Amino acid sequence: MKTAHISDNTILYVNGISKSFDGFKALNSLSLTLEKGQMRAIIGPNGAGKTTMMDVITGKLRPDSGEVIFGENIDLTQYDEAEIANLGIGRKFQKPTVIESLSLLENLELALQGSRGVLQALFHRLSGEQKSRIDEVLELIALPDRRHELSGALSHGQKQWLEIGMLLVQNPQLLLVDEPAAGMTDSETEATAELLKEITGDHSVVVVEHDMDFIKALDTTVTVLHEGSTLTEGRLEDIQNDQRVIEVYLGR
Repeated sequence: MKTAHISDNTILYVNGISKSFDGFKALNSLSLTLEKGQMRAIIGPNGAGKTTMMDVITGKLRPDSGEVIFGENIDLTQYDEAEIANLGIGRKFQKPTVIESLSLLENLELALQGSRGVLQALFHRLSGEQKSRIDEVLELIALPDRRHELSGALSHGQKQWLEIGMLLVQNPQLLLVDEPAAGMTDSETEATAELLKEITGDHSVVVVEHDMDFIKALDTTVTVLHEGSTLTEGRLEDIQNDQRVIEVYLGR
């Protein structure tokens, strides 16, 4: 049965999530709602609960209390990491995990076939639909001409794009992206913001980030976390003028 206040357009409903580690409350009755095809940026000082929130949504951690509902009525707290990935939730960690000794195409093929072993996946013939999806994603991440190059030859930013592409070929409904702009050049940062904006709509996207210029480029609703709870939500220009946000985060 669907929780009463979840609309048909809601993709993620986090309600009253708490998580403690040795008495420290990493999450303290955190609530968050994301609509289908929406992007949300999450900011907050270190220790605000951003990573713990992502860990709970993706099944890496189980909360002490609260609910995390995905789509119609799937309670994610009842599933493990692999099951949650298969439900249509992709997570990109801060450090790229591309296999540098494989080409871009091979990395995308591996991601597409998920559960197969590396050799089995690389020798498996892709369907026409799968090949089309990989071509689409290579265009999206602006690397179509480099498909046969080794991934180790890419710049740091391009490796981040390839990793986003490795999630996109699986066509997840929800993408969680952790500090994508870290270590990027200014032009790469700008291109990454454009890429995330372009995939929003077809996918719902949650971006955790520290870089305020990058958040500004995303031009989306921002949620500020503080001490494991939602402090406030709104457009960046409003949040930057919020006295509470200035005190706990921007003023540091």
